[in-house]
Amino acid sequence: MKNLIVPFNQLRIQDVGRVGGKNASLGEMVQQLNPLGIHIPDGFAVTADAYRLFLKENDLEKVVSESLESLDCVNFSNLREVSLKIKGEILKAEIPEQLISAIRSSYQGLCDKAGRELEVAVRSSATAEDLPGASFAGQHDSFLNIKGEKALLDKVRACFASLYNARAIKYRHDKGFDKYVIALSVGVQAMVRADLASSGVIFTIEPETGFTNAVLITGCWGLGENIVQGAVIPDEYLVFKPSLEKGKKSIISKKAGSKTKTMIYSKYGGVVNLDTEPAKQRLLVLNDQEVETLGKWAVAIEKHYKMPMDIEWAKDGLNSELYIVQARPETIHSGKDPFLLKEYALIETGHLLSTGYAIGSGITTGKIKRLKSPAESHLLEKDEILLTEITNPDWDPIMKKAAAIITSKGGRTSHAAIVAREVGALAIVGAENALETLQTGDLVTIDNASGKIGKVYSGKLKWKETQHNFRGMQMPKTKPMFILADPDKAFDLSFFPNQGVGLMRMEFVISKSIRIHPMALAHFDQLKNQEDKTMIESLCQDYSDKKEYFVDKLAQSVATIAAAFCPKDVILRMSDFKSNEYSNLIGGKQFEENEENPMLGFRGASRYYHERYREGFALECAAVKRVREEMGLENLKVMIPFCRTPEEGKKVLDLMESLGLKSGEHGLEIYVMAEIPSNVIQAEQFADLFDGFSIGSNDLTQLTLGVDRDSEVLGELFDETNPSVKWMISEVIRVAKAKGKKIGLCGQAPSDRPEFAKFLIEQGIDSISFNADALLKGIENMVEAERK
Repeated sequence: MKNLIVPFNQLRIQDVGRVGGKNASLGEMVQQLNPLGIHIPDGFAVTADAYRLFLKENDLEKVVSESLESLDCVNFSNLREVSLKIKGEILKAEIPEQLISAIRSSYQGLCDKAGRELEVAVRSSATAEDLPGASFAGQHDSFLNIKGEKALLDKVRACFASLYNARAIKYRHDKGFDKYVIALSVGVQAMVRADLASSGVIFTIEPETGFTNAVLITGCWGLGENIVQGAVIPDEYLVFKPSLEKGKKSIISKKAGSKTKTMIYSKYGGVVNLDTEPAKQRLLVLNDQEVETLGKWAVAIEKHYKMPMDIEWAKDGLNSELYIVQARPETIHSGKDPFLLKEYALIETGHLLSTGYAIGSGITTGKIKRLKSPAESHLLEKDEILLTEITNPDWDPIMKKAAAIITSKGGRTSHAAIVAREVGALAIVGAENALETLQTGDLVTIDNASGKIGKVYSGKLKWKETQHNFRGMQMPKTKPMFILADPDKAFDLSFFPNQGVGLMRMEFVISKSIRIHPMALAHFDQLKNQEDKTMIESLCQDYSDKKEYFVDKLAQSVATIAAAFCPKDVILRMSDFKSNEYSNLIGGKQFEENEENPMLGFRGASRYYHERYREGFALECAAVKRVREEMGLENLKVMIPFCRTPEEGKKVLDLMESLGLKSGEHGLEIYVMAEIPSNVIQAEQFADLFDGFSIGSNDLTQLTLGVDRDSEVLGELFDETNPSVKWMISEVIRVAKAKGKKIGLCGQAPSDRPEFAKFLIEQGIDSISFNADALLKGIENMVEAERK
């Protein structure tokens, strides 16, 4: 009996050969992490020796070996027949009496502890499973809500048989595992009543980019199988590890998924999947404290195993406690070379058909093949794009054949997402309208190269691919920084050689994510346009205070970029919309006046202290204060645009101080844009007020030369290398250096023109910021300029 059953609390990670990766990991956590306060449900392992005894007592070794020997290992034409034969023999075999006795005794022990006949999860745990480089995700069978000795014994036998699922046989062959040596253990674990609460999946790194400082937590109502199977689009929470460790507010992003299904226990045993009530679909399944608890546990588990981990969690609806029910190594990014990066970019645009979560970074094209089940897999031609509702492990062989995968359901931790990453396929999951907009035969282009959202375009579009190797790349002494707007690109871009973000544009976040004019939120009751009010009510329905909607959304976006580049500086430019751009926001027309020349009108610093926008600026400052002080991201700095006079700068700084943002406190630095000739002419006075300058070369050029930068007629006259513009730039750099103030430049010219980069470096500029597509060329020009 001793070799047939082992309680979790007697197992360690080195017992993989006895009980498989899943059970060894559970034992390791029960022994080593339970004392740290991490809750692991109790249970026991039916060992690999028990499986071998089962085979031996039923004379099954010969059947297994002969059947595997007959397998067509080239075309796998008889894979299904081989699988069915082995499984059929196992399922009709008798469990040896001594194993029955051992399982009964151990199950009764769990029931005695619980004080009732216990529901258990019965999970397969193969002896090669959950090793780095091979996830075995869903290859073998597991069963939930199993109650009673007879049902338990039946499911143990079914787990044994699942070692020879067709998908598992093929997976082991593809991964190079010896088909005769592998054995199967079964884990029997007390069920957490997540059917009455929630559950989900955790990755201790950001799974798309491999960014190591973030924990991704996903969650749904009921049992977590809906997330694993991809049957729902779950909630997502992104936790920043350094903030977590400092005891700061660590959740840098929260997103509610649709969660249309809730899997619960069936009173007849097993589970049933119900429709989630519409009102409940919008609610987040975890509060902030629960998210941070799971984040702390995930970090502790990762530190213990010394590698990124893929973890399953559950919340018990009876006692409201959180539990960790599984943990395995993350298998995708552990083997990647961080210095090699392939970059993709569309070079033409098309009609957008559908969007969802992007899995894998890249672009591909092909014809859609819509399939309902793996039984139709023979219909998929090589290089076609598979379109279906959800996938399960039976889809795995066909997923390797597809040019890409699109599912209408599922999130970034679903089966389709995990397997797509493992086989290196592009996927878009949770594309909710895909089944309505895409049909078999449609020629489409999939763009997964522009952030977290994957896009499906009509037709075959052109794109370019660039291979980067950063190993040994020479960096300049002058800091190369990013110009960045989209938080979805932040983690990807953080892997490029850089010294932080010299300009984060707030306007992108306001227009794409928030969409509402801040004054319309501050004065919602005074809005006259009913359509605007209805839209605002819809967008803000999860917020009792509509102003909090603006602060929360802005803080999350800014925090994501600040976290991606931490501890390097991220300089956030406060809003710099023109009045015509502000009026395009929801509710904006009521708060903006028509201007003949918005470029020279009510913009930048002038707005911040004016009664027509002061309350909006207060919301911007509240978001900055939250990111810096509550989240602990003190690498965030701020910058004031279009500040016409030192007197205006003083007004803005006094207002910011009254709002809790004072230069020098908590390391805060406040810069001013040098983009108006007055900023240069009175540079000494501006330097006395601000901590540094950022030269906005576009506005400075147009205002020095009197040339509209958007004019096609005057395009040839717009030139940053004009002597007048170069004098302006050299002068403000001279003053900044004399005053001991930092100064950088944001613009395209240093990447397009090596001589301009040389000029800036000769003047002693501290940093140059580039758009992402120009960064590497810019660094090359900077290195060359410093060499000369």
